[in-house]
Amino acid sequence: MINLAAKDISHSLGKFIVTAISVGVLLGIVIVMIGVYRGMVFDAKVLVDDINADIWVVQQDTLGPFAQNSRVHEDLKNQISYQDGIKHAEAITFQTFQMENKYGDFKVMLVGYDPFGDMLVIDKTKLIEGRVLQKQHFEIVVSQKTNYKLGEYIELGRDKFKVVGLTKDTVSNSGDYLIYTSLKDAAILQFTYTNERIRSDEERGIKSGNPHLVNAIIANVKDGFNPKSVARNIERTTHKKVFTQEEQKNLLLEKVIKKSSKQIGMFTVILIVVSIIIIALIIYTMTLEKIKEISILKLIGIPNFTIAKMIIQETVVLGVLAFISGNIFAHFISGGFPKRIVLEMSDAFGLFIVILFSSVLASLFGIYKVIKTDPAQAIGG
Repeated sequence: MINLAAKDISHSLGKFIVTAISVGVLLGIVIVMIGVYRGMVFDAKVLVDDINADIWVVQQDTLGPFAQNSRVHEDLKNQISYQDGIKHAEAITFQTFQMENKYGDFKVMLVGYDPFGDMLVIDKTKLIEGRVLQKQHFEIVVSQKTNYKLGEYIELGRDKFKVVGLTKDTVSNSGDYLIYTSLKDAAILQFTYTNERIRSDEERGIKSGNPHLVNAIIANVKDGFNPKSVARNIERTTHKKVFTQEEQKNLLLEKVIKKSSKQIGMFTVILIVVSIIIIALIIYTMTLEKIKEISILKLIGIPNFTIAKMIIQETVVLGVLAFISGNIFAHFISGGFPKRIVLEMSDAFGLFIVILFSSVLASLFGIYKVIKTDPAQAIGG
């Protein structure tokens, strides 16, 4: 039995393929937008996962260093260390600023930690060259995307720091590159002012110096202890706000990136609707273009069901080709984006099911036109 859809597609194969690729480009953009959202969620959890702390102790009545300003005294780590169930506790700082080198300017988050502490803040699996910090001063580990080279010196504040390590896939919750210095150097960068500012403060009776404040105290709990129970106990005894690792992640997803993710989600939905409308218009236009041929088929006795099946089959083929070309296009352009794009086949397949189902429904407009077609149009020319 002759397949009408195959015959019709082969008759105008070039035009059909170009149409499918055009629709695929639009679907590729939708896939990339979903990847942007996935990338935001992934980036939001990277730093928390890398640090891998069970407990985050932050300033009372704040949401922690990623959502609000949080300042606690550095020596609070000693009090936390003696809490029941705590294995290790360390101080940590975060500060964001703009950097510039010969490759361009970029935003970074500087993480300050004690290189001789019991908790390793840098994930060694992401260290692609060099080593972690081994001195209290003038060493720095940077993301490879900053384009700094191993052994190169970076001027920060009044000092120069030697690049001793390069990392990959290390970003802040907002996608900024991470750089790491010792806690002491981070405090100097954060609290040391210019000579003019120091003189001005002294004239006002303000004494400059390092107040020994950090953004958070991180801790790991001993085996057999529940992090949530330990966190609640620390809250009662220290009058600080305490988050577990999972609570910190949820906070980042539900508070910090919530509005941005909603905006991307709405834009993605709009693109999907536009894609469905365009596919519906394409199928309807393709039906109108061969209305005379359809009239001839009806005149020779081909039933409406067979002709309708041809239209649906063409819609399915168009959707499959558009899906394939869309995936190729999405993977081709995803590497050029400044922030992480996470493309998952499950997302692409889900989009394919939605588009295919919606396209088949949209093809009903063409089928309706077929049913209403008068076979006499084949004679009228």
